[in-house]
Amino acid sequence: MMKKDLPKDDAAKRYRNHRRLVRSGQAIMLVGALVALAHLIAHMSIVGGPPVIQDLLIGYPTGGLLVLAGAVMAGQTAAKKR
Repeated sequence: MMKKDLPKDDAAKRYRNHRRLVRSGQAIMLVGALVALAHLIAHMSIVGGPPVIQDLLIGYPTGGLLVLAGAVMAGQTAAKKR
């Protein structure tokens, strides 16, 4: 007996892919929050703090962009069957 071919786009596979996307987005958000927190701690521990250019181009913007990108990924709705 031959096995019946399953459709390539089954509901369980779509659900797993969606959950993987959401969890990846949440992980990226966590990394962004950790980048911003590490930058904040660097300001508190170093007398005078890091240079201003580091503030404007590296620390908080990088953390913010990672949080934003993760939020976009995590906020995706489940794919609908067509």
